Amino acid sequence: MCTGGRIVDHLEHGLQNSANDIFFVGYQAKGTPGRRMIDKQIPIKAGIHTLTGYSAHADQNTLVNWVKSMPQPPKEIRLVHGEDHARHALAKKLSSSGHRVIA
Repeated sequence: MCTGGRIVDHLEHGLQNSANDIFFVGYQAKGTPGRRMIDKQIPIKAGIHTLTGYSAHADQNTLVNWVKSMPQPPKEIRLVHGEDHARHALAKKLSSSGHRVIA
């Protein structure tokens, strides 16, 4: 929903860069910054995408398999959410599959 935590800083520094993409996984409640971005009520330059049918709380194997299933893998994956140990473990697993990961 983008109402607090580190995501607020990430968005503040990245929303005006057209080279960035923001992916919303899961529901964004009406009136929240996330929903206002999706509804184009906030002027931004970054691309906004929504992924339906995925849980925002997927486990490590599900996330790794989802990335592996992409027809064209992303150039870079930035992990910005979660506990440090879990984020670094996911980064290590994705990196071992040949992806460029920043955690």
